[in-house]
Amino acid sequence: MTLFLALLLSVTLTFAWLWFFVRRDRHPEPLWLLARTFAWGMLAWVISAALGASLGGLTASPLPLVAVLVVLLTALIEEGFKFVAATTAITELSFDEPMDGLIYAVTAALGFAFMENVTYTLGFGSGAGAWHAVLATLAHALFSAPQGYALGGLHWQQGRAWVVQGLLISVALHAVFNGLLGGGGGWLHLLLLGAVVLMMVGLATRYYLAFEAHAREHGPSEYFLFEQAQRRR
Repeated sequence: MTLFLALLLSVTLTFAWLWFFVRRDRHPEPLWLLARTFAWGMLAWVISAALGASLGGLTASPLPLVAVLVVLLTALIEEGFKFVAATTAITELSFDEPMDGLIYAVTAALGFAFMENVTYTLGFGSGAGAWHAVLATLAHALFSAPQGYALGGLHWQQGRAWVVQGLLISVALHAVFNGLLGGGGGWLHLLLLGAVVLMMVGLATRYYLAFEAHAREHGPSEYFLFEQAQRRR
């Protein structure tokens, strides 16, 4: 596979998954805010990569405890900055219903994944980049689903503990996924990895269904209706 095709695959997968998640929003978000959040996600990867590089010396350690610590720190850094990227949208008037927490968390995550995929492809070649794009693009979106649910809970007057809990679940999922992915190629590892992926899909589906039910029950916000009226003029 040529470098161009690998990069094209990354672009296609990123925006296909973005469409898949965003299409479930009954009251669509403005494109400019989605684009800005996506760009913040890309910047989050740059910062995370710079910090992650500082852990490079620890990855060669033979001590199992150090290896576990590196996996946890990597997950914390990446999910932490993806979370910060998503929160750049919560002060906007368009962030007006619980579903928006998931939409912007996933959008930031896909911006992060896109930048990671491009860099990985350029650094390790088209074959490795293509496999990385297939695995990592959806994984990053699913990692961020719990923190998106937590951000959406702000509309239900949930406190900071709710947000911290969502972030910690994202970090735990990310760390377990990475640990299993790098732990070997045996059947047990593959089965456990599949179980983690299915659990993440189940969580994301549950979150989306809960917020869809809320949107159906309460309808669009006054701000959304105002914006729609302005666009029709």
